[in-house]
Amino acid sequence: MTKLLDSINYPDSLKSLKIEELPRLAAEVRSLIIETVSRTGGHLAASLGAVEIAIALHYAFDAPGDFIIWDVGHQAYAHKILTGRKELFKNLRQSGGLSGFPNREESPYDAFTVGHGSTSVSTALGLVAARELSKKTNKVIAVIGDGSLAGGMALEALNHAGHLGKDIIVILNDNEMSISPSVGAMSRYLNRVVTSPIYNRIRKDVETLMRRIPKLGFRVVRAARRLEESLKNLLVPGIIFEELGFRYFGPIDGHDIGLLIKTFRNIKTLNIPILLHLVTKKGKGYEFAEKFPNKFHGATPFFIETGELKSSSSDVSFTKAFSDSLCDIARGNSRVVAITAAMPEGTGLDKFQAEFPGRAFNVGMAEQHAVGFAAGLARDGFIPVIAIYSTFLQRAYDQIVHDVCLQNLHVIFAIDRSGIVGEDGPTHHGLFDIAYLSHIPNLAVMAPKDLEELSRMLRFAIAHNGPIALRYPRGTGVDIPSGNADIELGKPELLREGDDVVIVGLGSMVHSCMEVAEHLEKENIEAAVINARFVRPHDMELIRKLAKTCKVLVCVEEGVVEGGFGSYLLKELEENDIRFEKIKLIGLPDIFIEHGKRDILLDKYGLSKDKILKTIKKLIQKG
Repeated sequence: MTKLLDSINYPDSLKSLKIEELPRLAAEVRSLIIETVSRTGGHLAASLGAVEIAIALHYAFDAPGDFIIWDVGHQAYAHKILTGRKELFKNLRQSGGLSGFPNREESPYDAFTVGHGSTSVSTALGLVAARELSKKTNKVIAVIGDGSLAGGMALEALNHAGHLGKDIIVILNDNEMSISPSVGAMSRYLNRVVTSPIYNRIRKDVETLMRRIPKLGFRVVRAARRLEESLKNLLVPGIIFEELGFRYFGPIDGHDIGLLIKTFRNIKTLNIPILLHLVTKKGKGYEFAEKFPNKFHGATPFFIETGELKSSSSDVSFTKAFSDSLCDIARGNSRVVAITAAMPEGTGLDKFQAEFPGRAFNVGMAEQHAVGFAAGLARDGFIPVIAIYSTFLQRAYDQIVHDVCLQNLHVIFAIDRSGIVGEDGPTHHGLFDIAYLSHIPNLAVMAPKDLEELSRMLRFAIAHNGPIALRYPRGTGVDIPSGNADIELGKPELLREGDDVVIVGLGSMVHSCMEVAEHLEKENIEAAVINARFVRPHDMELIRKLAKTCKVLVCVEEGVVEGGFGSYLLKELEENDIRFEKIKLIGLPDIFIEHGKRDILLDKYGLSKDKILKTIKKLIQKG
């Protein structure tokens, strides 16, 4: 049998299909997603759950004229396949291939380049305001998950949208609830009635007529509305959205394509704020993803037949080392508590949560609240450890400054996924944390060179008095022999002596710096290697000592150079009157770096061992 998907390249060709053919198309799209992600890795479960939504949206609306904004973008694979990227999909998340998230540079059908949660309603409402100012008539649809909807930005946007009262459609993709048969049947019936154009026209006409009744008109309308609201309280679980100014419809089955299309066609005729509540199943159509949605949220390559991962490294990751160390510390210190913003598995706090359920707090997709919440715990004597990815912590910058550092509170920021993270790309690379943290008063910032040092730094952070951040990369580490095992505030560590050049490595770059020094030795260049340990404060005495014999200083970091550790080091050199004939800062450019394998990106941007070596040799040879 010929595949329907073979003839579908853009939404226009999709609309040539009959509605009864679309479930078959959904199955083919799912098959392509599963087959591709099994090879490339990716966000499988969420995208499988949103296949029918993507098909129905493009069938009922007219993108890209109508804007469809996908919150986070975890669920947008079907959208990509249907909008001219079917043939490119085989290279999903690969270097030079298709992004794993919506990306404006890829397609006009992607309204925004996204990868963070809770943003879609705000950006959609901005598009609505622009449409009104331009006197256009296009539709704007925001697709947001139940997790993202709880984020502060999304709630602020809903409040504003209801206040404006303009034509916006918010689709709530809820994959946490299930529809029982009775509730589902009633909801489907109510949805068919209240989204009908005839119903809404009659409703408006009746209100107009009743208002014309002398004296009693207003009271009748008010009584009718009270009755309607009472019924909604009893039958429809969306009264909170109604109170915010939205017309709420649902919940309905998000996998029933026919119902979705009918509903979309009905609500697009209503020029008011609308929230449509859909219920879907995460991992729909692939039994292992349905059974283990967390495992297949961000999946590595796997065997389709068994659901087993194709490769599982026995090496311990930084995340696991952090998790094990934190649990070990917490067993002996009841004041230690842990906080995550909707990512207990990703940050390694699931183990802590299982062992200390009363001391673990998952605040949802709300990084600002997580930091403010931690400030409250610290203010009353507890030691909160917040584990958040670098790229997500930047969402809480004001709370770090205002609620924690201004108060000089003992809050520990465990910053996972610092530096280049690989295939997730620019929305997830942790390139800016050094720059946005290193200038904040009272805040100490550390970076371990290996797993063992991470454990010791975490213990140091627990014993420290004041705000402190610990940044570490994704993946596994290589143990590096220590010159000084003790962690002291601001003190760097001399790993290797040398009289020609000083190489200061920070965190993940220390191992490469050691390898570079070994290669330089073969060419009769003696390089001293310093493990910086601390971004700030940074004791300059070791560098002052080495400056007496070395003429060249090189600083290497896996973060942006602009405002990074090297920039901070230059300021300290100047203030301490420490002189070198040549200074070179090696780091990442202040650009949004594309997706791709970490080693490929490090080499491309000058942070591989070979590129660091080449840069240092060129620097020395110039002299």
